[in-house]
Amino acid sequence: MFEVKRYSSDMAEEWNRFVAGSKQGTFLFDRNYMDYHHDRFSDFSLVVLHKGHICAVLPANVNGDTLWSHQGLTYGGLITDKKATTDDVCAIFQTINEFLRSCSIRHVVYKAMPWIYHRLPAEEDLYALTNVCGASLMVRHISSTIVMDDRIRFIESRKSGIRKAKRLGLQVAESSDLSDFWTILDNNLENKYQARPVHSLSELELLKSRFPDNIRLFMASDSDGKPVGGTLIFETPQVIHTQYISASPEGKASGALDMLFDYLINDYYSDKIRYPHAKYFDFGKSSDGDGHQLNSKLIFQKEGFGGRGVCYDWYSWDV
Repeated sequence: MFEVKRYSSDMAEEWNRFVAGSKQGTFLFDRNYMDYHHDRFSDFSLVVLHKGHICAVLPANVNGDTLWSHQGLTYGGLITDKKATTDDVCAIFQTINEFLRSCSIRHVVYKAMPWIYHRLPAEEDLYALTNVCGASLMVRHISSTIVMDDRIRFIESRKSGIRKAKRLGLQVAESSDLSDFWTILDNNLENKYQARPVHSLSELELLKSRFPDNIRLFMASDSDGKPVGGTLIFETPQVIHTQYISASPEGKASGALDMLFDYLINDYYSDKIRYPHAKYFDFGKSSDGDGHQLNSKLIFQKEGFGGRGVCYDWYSWDV
């Protein structure tokens, strides 16, 4: 009933067209995004065909005898068309497992897509993981998400930060200067976690040039115009996702992020004329490692803006 084969670069245009019209695809699965780090991951993406036409795709890479969906992406999973039924998806996973065995793949790590990204209900894969693949939950991260039509009021400490930022004359605006933001981000991660951003500055500039309508930077600046904090936004059909958030020591002391998110949540993205499809504002995960380490300070900040829990789950099974 279904045929599975590996993706090849000559299928890029057809792949991108399918993702754009799928139930749950975002620009992260566009090959112009996925392939920016092709040198870091051995691509093993799968294309599922029915009567010669694509009916599903699985963005993936291979590491040893393990298939990942996908190590270079925040979330992943099977991307399906609007016609896909539960029986279809169960049969697709049976066919995928048979194909993987023929390729000597022995294990699968599957990053399920959080439901907030589904344009239509699309959790048939979760049912198939349990009932076809015998998968088990491997990792669970917690994110903080705001329902834009039912926003919770900011807590007092966030309101206090907004008042301070206004007193000090801070300003918020969209910016095209990724280098200013990346410097703040890099310094912050280095000083606090001895870590570096997942994306280099050149990678962010490349991705923003490819997806100018989806990747946007908003910055807070002091009264002299000096950038003191910002967030890099990934816009998908119904989710506004903060890919990166960072502030300089001056920005932290002056309430820069409080003012910034007040503007984004309660003004910019709540404007139905400007952005009619914004259903969710997602701050991203606040758990580290395998999800067991909750960053309490970080999630306190996000929940202070009204964010509430959405899980980012990984599953695994033996083929």
